[in-house]
Amino acid sequence: MSSEEMITVSDVVEYMYCPRFVYFERVLGIPQYEEKREKVIIGRNIHELREKINKGYIRKSINAKSKYIDVYLSSKKYRIVGVVDEIVELGDGSYSPLDYKFAEFKNKLFKTHKYQSVLYGLLIKDNFDVDVKKGYVVYVRSGNLVKEIEFKKKDFDDAVAFVDLIFDIIENEEFPDNIKVNKRKCVDCCYRNVCCK
Repeated sequence: MSSEEMITVSDVVEYMYCPRFVYFERVLGIPQYEEKREKVIIGRNIHELREKINKGYIRKSINAKSKYIDVYLSSKKYRIVGVVDEIVELGDGSYSPLDYKFAEFKNKLFKTHKYQSVLYGLLIKDNFDVDVKKGYVVYVRSGNLVKEIEFKKKDFDDAVAFVDLIFDIIENEEFPDNIKVNKRKCVDCCYRNVCCK
């Protein structure tokens, strides 16, 4: 992989779920065949579901004065690309990513949801040259519950560190060996038949 190449925000989310995803897909070139996975199919249909959501109410509840929908962003500085569901401009002039999840909120914010939002925040900062202080996740299956994520400098630093770890795996072609494997994650993994657990 050359220094010009980029990874996606989804690559980082998959790395956080299990670092071996990156190895199988980016080093060995084994596709995920995501289109066959039920969760992915539902997730891709979220765009159709969003049309039925009262987005005006959601934006009003977070004091958004304008918005951009389905924005593709890239950053050579951070070596990442991604498509943000929505970018909202808040009343104080700062911008925030707003991401829709076809999921229930179960009294805790998943680390993957948080860092997906943080990475979108980095992309927004780099492309728009604006303050990004927080992000929002809308949990569709919890009645469009909106959860606010306050961004700290450490969150941005950690997100960049995840990107660096992924490039280490890709560039060194190293199989992530000493990882904590949650067997429940393995059940729905498209690589379970080739992964030595």
